[in-house]
Amino acid sequence: MLELEEAVFAALADPNRRKLLATLAEKSPRTATQLKEEFKITRQGIMKHLDLLAQAGLVQSQTQGREKRYWFTPEPLDNVSAWIQAIGAKWEERLYRLKDLVENAERK
Repeated sequence: MLELEEAVFAALADPNRRKLLATLAEKSPRTATQLKEEFKITRQGIMKHLDLLAQAGLVQSQTQGREKRYWFTPEPLDNVSAWIQAIGAKWEERLYRLKDLVENAERK
């Protein structure tokens, strides 16, 4: 697995970051101050979470005047989703092989 995908999983491991990401997916762009109003976390805590989400490529920011606005970027989730689907496909393949093995054993 690539380093970026690992960063995505690490970022998504925290429930507050998942909530922040969901909020940004629904209502972007938002400032840290606007996000702080919706969460029971300090502005500094929001900033730390946003920084980790940004490192994983899940959010981007742009400075406008004195404010920094953040928005959701879904592309890293596409990569992780593809990886999860590949793992799921391998598991499905193993189950089908097991099913064939059991059915062939029953016929004998």
